[in-house]
Amino acid sequence: MPFPDTHPALKRALEARGYEQLTPVQEAVLQPGLDERDLLVSAQTGSGKTVAFGLAIAPTLLGDADRLPPSPQPMALVIAPTRELALQVQSELKWLYAETGARIASCIGGTDARSEARELNRGAHIVVGTPGRLCDHLSRGSLDLSALRCVVLDEADEMLDMGFREELEQLLDAAPAERRTLLFSATIAREIASLARRYQKNAERIDTVSGAKQHSDITYRCVITQPQEIERSLVNVLRFYESPTAMVFCNTRMMVNQVQAALLERGFASVAISGEMGQNERSRAIESLRSGQARVCVATDVAARGIDVPALSLVIHASIPTAAETLLHRSGRTGRAGRKGTSVLMVPLNQRRRAERLLQMAKIQAEWEAVPTADAIAEQDKTRLMHDPILTNAVDDMSDELVNQLVEKYDATKLAAALVGLYRARLPKVEQIRPMSVEAPRRTERGERAPREEHTMSGEWFKMGVGRTERADPKWLIPLICRLGGVQKREIGSIRIDQEQTYFQIADESVARFKSCLAGAEADEVTIEPSEAPAGGMGPRGRNPGEGKRFGGGGRSGGGFKGGPRGGAGGGYKGRGGSGYGRPKPAAGDGPRGDGSSRKRRS
Repeated sequence: MPFPDTHPALKRALEARGYEQLTPVQEAVLQPGLDERDLLVSAQTGSGKTVAFGLAIAPTLLGDADRLPPSPQPMALVIAPTRELALQVQSELKWLYAETGARIASCIGGTDARSEARELNRGAHIVVGTPGRLCDHLSRGSLDLSALRCVVLDEADEMLDMGFREELEQLLDAAPAERRTLLFSATIAREIASLARRYQKNAERIDTVSGAKQHSDITYRCVITQPQEIERSLVNVLRFYESPTAMVFCNTRMMVNQVQAALLERGFASVAISGEMGQNERSRAIESLRSGQARVCVATDVAARGIDVPALSLVIHASIPTAAETLLHRSGRTGRAGRKGTSVLMVPLNQRRRAERLLQMAKIQAEWEAVPTADAIAEQDKTRLMHDPILTNAVDDMSDELVNQLVEKYDATKLAAALVGLYRARLPKVEQIRPMSVEAPRRTERGERAPREEHTMSGEWFKMGVGRTERADPKWLIPLICRLGGVQKREIGSIRIDQEQTYFQIADESVARFKSCLAGAEADEVTIEPSEAPAGGMGPRGRNPGEGKRFGGGGRSGGGFKGGPRGGAGGGYKGRGGSGYGRPKPAAGDGPRGDGSSRKRRS
């Protein structure tokens, strides 16, 4: 028999749902002798806790009866930390108790309290809600707990962390003393133990976490990327793994909006969830994920709990979580109830050590890898197409007239080409990103970083007629090159600043565009032109100037350009007077007070 002893109606619901085997926490609560006991259960996110306590309270609610009789007051109360989790619990209990005639109501913030009160007045066997809204109904008299037989605290640790202890105590004090109390928590910290001692009687301790590998059904990967390329790298990660449903977590609402816009622009069917959205908007977004209308959900941590989408096999942390618990809760949206999942942490190059410490605190072993390249994604696309059900499934009706007409009119090559074209047309665009090394920085015996290796790039050299004499500085040279040459910072390679001129390198694939932009710019005073590689070595990556013709603000007496340093009389930065590149020396009569005096410069 695949299931331990449980109520026949619930057993049939499990079988109809496709359950072949219960999870460890579900089996644990069904052990003989626990039918009327209080339970203190520690279990990981995604371990099947909702079904577990649904099975556990069945003997108390149903006894030997097949169906529940009408009840004017609730018989069971389930308290959850968030709206999403409460709605998820309600949905799970509805199918589990479908054959018992149970009425299950929800009471959550962000919805019409009057509609909830009317539903409670009609009678509900099980009420699921968040602490604040339940207390609100309790104080208004629309929630009567006098007939309560069971109370379940789901994710009690999270509710205490969110500051709901007072509300929990108010609800538990209002419930009858002779009741069952089931407390579920990821960890049994001091506050949880204190709550259990006060409100539970002779509770059975069930621990399904100790000795278990953290999220054993989840594969963790860390993707190294440039800090300014997080969104573009994220696009390639989504395309490489091509999950039916994926969730992307961001630390701020602003980043959620930015990432969501970037994904929509590239053709991803995506939705967003953040704290500023109303409950109806969030519910519609979650439903679009479950129905398959959207394949990517971009969210803040408000969605880290309570969302259970069966097809969710990929979680991406677009920003590094602030704590190990956040990493685990986010990742726990996938790899649930025995299903496999992947959790990808996007790691900017300058935050690698922070990511390593986070993984160490979470006791997670992750594989480090570079951003998937366009070629790697193309290979994945080929593999997916070859195994697509449209090709592997049996053809239902070979006599279809249109199929026969196509076979007669076109040869196999044309039909295959058309299929490939249609398949590729629906795929979001891939970003062209240069992969970075995933090797950790070497350290000396004393624990210090080894000297940084010189960056090399395959590209063409240019020189600019400005150097240390004009106080050339990458801080304003890089923006100047990018503006004049129509390139981005990542397309500029090594740089060397000499006394009278600056040499820099432009990536091979960007040279034609760089020269074209220079040719169309207005000549002025800064000379940029092709050059041989400078003698005596190259400067480090990240110091980037430009070359070609004469542009903006050279000379010591006029013609400024935006982005350069302040100049003297006649031009300079944003129209300020002065030499295009040097710092102006105060002339007689130009003292700081405007009275002709000028303080001496400190040596």
